[in-house]
Amino acid sequence: MKKIAIQGIKGSFHDIAAHQYFGNEELELVCCDTFEQLFQQMQADRHLLGLMAIENTIAGSLLYNYELLRSAGMSIVGEHKLHIEHSIMCLPEDDWDSLTEVNSHPVALMQCRQFLKQHDRYKVVEAEDTAGAAEAISRLHLKGHAAICHADAAAMYGLKVLENAIEDNKHNFTRFLVLSHPSLAEQYSNRKRADKSSLVFTLPHTEGSLSHVLSIFNFYRINLTKIQSLPIIGNEWHYLFYVDMTYDDPIRFHQSIEAVRPLTSELRIMGEYKAV
Repeated sequence: MKKIAIQGIKGSFHDIAAHQYFGNEELELVCCDTFEQLFQQMQADRHLLGLMAIENTIAGSLLYNYELLRSAGMSIVGEHKLHIEHSIMCLPEDDWDSLTEVNSHPVALMQCRQFLKQHDRYKVVEAEDTAGAAEAISRLHLKGHAAICHADAAAMYGLKVLENAIEDNKHNFTRFLVLSHPSLAEQYSNRKRADKSSLVFTLPHTEGSLSHVLSIFNFYRINLTKIQSLPIIGNEWHYLFYVDMTYDDPIRFHQSIEAVRPLTSELRIMGEYKAV
């Protein structure tokens, strides 16, 4: 059985993503209120895996999670892309006519804005978690309340689904990272099959420093799929660069890293894993 820490509770999108990624494997979930708590749990138990959202096709990157990942020093051993579909659910005895309030995480509410606009007689109330809203309705028997979350939460908490796929954009995906303690990364990442890597590096504050690095990756035919810059707090106009890249030849990838390393002030490979 694998132990994996997630942000949220059973029925949350992190839970759904974890079970999809690991397939039929039996999982023991360690449910965390925050991403900070997730890393604290992983640091306390090096055999604990983690699963963390890092970007969404609509909302963009979760910038704070990049910094948490870097400072915690954990390794990326895999990724999973989850199609985000929202459903509205309530107590079995409730129905459209008896509802007065809709509860969910603010991001989920934002992603269902058009649906909520069509049902503007309902009061919209933010919750800390999508599945948490469903759990609270069930546990407190909140008549007249509905939750917006993944449809799987309905069966978990004894609720009734009123409508599925209520999200505005049907091409809504979230990318999750699967994390491990660095000492166990080799065990979980299967680097022999790796064709993707994530790096973080800093550069000297000199003209053309970034373009020189990018030209080397281009020379080695490394495909940069994402580059994200974040300011270094307390060091004005200096940045951390987070880069995702794919490649066909791991040897050529490592050659590119050794060619780039002397041009950087600091470089760390955060993970080598199989792209999806």
